Amino acid sequence: MRARETGARLPGAARACIGGAVCAAGLCAAPAVIGFRETEWLALLPLAVLYAICEYAPRCPLMGHKVPKNMGAFFPVLLTGVFLLPPAAAALVPVPGALIGRVQSRHGTARRLWHAAQLGLAAWAAAQAQAALTVGPAAPSPKLPAAVADFPYALLPAAAAAFAFCAVVTLLDGAVLVAAERCSVRTAWRGQLSLAAVPHLVHGLAGLMMAVLWRSPYGPVAALFVLLPMYICCWVFAQYHRERGAHQATIRALVQAVDIKDRYTRGHSERVGRASVLIGRELGMDHERTEALRFAGILHDVGKLGVPTRVLRKDGPLTDEERAVIELHPEYGHEMVRGIGFLDEARAAILHHHERLDGSGYPYGLRGGQIPEFARVVAVADAFDAMTSTRSYRRARPVSVALEELRRCAGTQFDPRVVRAFARALDRQGWSPAVTADAPGAGPGRGGNVPAPSHQGGQSGALGPPRAPGGPPSDGPAGPQEAHPAGSSPGSTARHT
Repeated sequence: MRARETGARLPGAARACIGGAVCAAGLCAAPAVIGFRETEWLALLPLAVLYAICEYAPRCPLMGHKVPKNMGAFFPVLLTGVFLLPPAAAALVPVPGALIGRVQSRHGTARRLWHAAQLGLAAWAAAQAQAALTVGPAAPSPKLPAAVADFPYALLPAAAAAFAFCAVVTLLDGAVLVAAERCSVRTAWRGQLSLAAVPHLVHGLAGLMMAVLWRSPYGPVAALFVLLPMYICCWVFAQYHRERGAHQATIRALVQAVDIKDRYTRGHSERVGRASVLIGRELGMDHERTEALRFAGILHDVGKLGVPTRVLRKDGPLTDEERAVIELHPEYGHEMVRGIGFLDEARAAILHHHERLDGSGYPYGLRGGQIPEFARVVAVADAFDAMTSTRSYRRARPVSVALEELRRCAGTQFDPRVVRAFARALDRQGWSPAVTADAPGAGPGRGGNVPAPSHQGGQSGALGPPRAPGGPPSDGPAGPQEAHPAGSSPGSTARHT
């Protein structure tokens, strides 16, 4: 549960939500306390202690740094209680652990009460679900409860219990978000159940295995061994997410550095990454390649860090030497990311995204199939975003006009297959470009070293011819060029991407 950063107290709706959940959980667990003698404390207490140890471990000074945050490997313990105990007793298992577990310090007491009530209600509902679907003997055997006595048929009740547990946790998570943060109902619950269902089903299977071993001749100690592979899997998963977070931080730092140096294209890299992902999915790429393609789009201009700032922000046309420096930015970018192993195919896109199918691109003049697929995708995404985003020197073109320009240049500059895939993706999902530079009309002395916009500049849709020696870079439609004025004529305010 998160609370709004503004305001010292929880909103009244949040307090009512927490209070209602605590009262409901208390009513569910009351039969186990009232019928003290009939409650199976020999199973309830060890499970409650085990869950409390699991919850306290992240807070322990000796091992807290070794335990992944929110690793989620504790639910099998609760689901073991669901399979071994009546609903009221199962609702008591998570209470001690939830009350001593790690929470944010802000509104700490409220968070602990909420956590205990939420898990208690989820355990009670799960136990009710598995009891309703149990098809074993009418009464539990001395060794094994009905829920797990007839093992092949116990899988359905176990799955139902795990799903009920997941549904209640998700429902209450959304409810407290609506109450405490006043977010919309759709935002609070959208997609949450589908994301959590599979992990909870896995936890349910592990809990069922623990329950079987708990009441087997090997005893409760054998059941603990089920937690070991669960913990290892969750630890590996947590390490993966930690590494992925480090990757994202690396990418953000590089993109931020480019945005600071070339402020005229701020936000351009992120949108090129988004457009590249749309194309990759349409082409049928798997998740791993699509993620690498996103990195390629985001980092395609990282080589600008190697270009002198005075060249990037120069007013007026470039000299031949300055054009040569600009055209080195793909190679600079490739060298910068050479040692970043997780980028994989993205490095080739960074190096070759200015190549053209007709061989007139740079840095190596590759043609057709010689150009890596990632580079062909990023080239289309790059040109499209440049045409459809407003810059200080020209207004954005409509999406339909930009697509028509891409189609016109397909076969000479762009891969026709990639252009068609992008058009299909946009038909289904649309596009929302954003302003990425200073306010329109900002000229020299106001918005940076860019020419004042003209009525002709940026309106031309013609593709520049292959570069002549000493001529301006001709890597895309005249409208999307982004880095430097290509000439001094009124209609040549296009800038190189």
